Amino acid sequence: QVQLVESGGGLVQAGGSLRLSCVASGRTFSNEAMGWFRQAPGKEREFVAAIGTSGVSKYYADSVKGRFTISRDIAKNTAYLQMNSLKPEDTAVYYCAARQVAASPSLRGDEYSYWGQGTQVTVSS
Repeated sequence: QVQLVESGGGLVQAGGSLRLSCVASGRTFSNEAMGWFRQAPGKEREFVAAIGTSGVSKYYADSVKGRFTISRDIAKNTAYLQMNSLKPEDTAVYYCAARQVAASPSLRGDEYSYWGQGTQVTVSS
C-alpha cells in the first residue's frame, strides 16, 4: 500500500520558517516527480511547488517564489518544503503528492496519482 505522510506543520508567527517533510512508503518514487499543494479554508487547492526526479527541474507558484524551496532525498524516499518568510496568507493545509511513471514536475494536481493526508500550517500576524 502506497502512503505519503507529511509532517512539520504547525503554528508560526509571520516572518518565521517551517520545514515540511513527506515520507513515501509502499514503493519508491525515484523515477517520479513530486509536488506540494495547499488548500486554505473556503478556497480551492492550489499548486505550491514541484520537483523532478533529478532535482534540477523545479517549479514554484509565483506567490511563494523566493521564499519556499522544494527538495528531495531519493535515498530516503522523502520530499521537503522549506518555507521561509511566512505570511498569514500561507495558512493552509499542505499536501504532498507524487506522480506515477512521470519524471517531469507538473503544476496540475490532476496529474498526481498519490496524495498525503495533509499537514496544517498556520501563520499568525
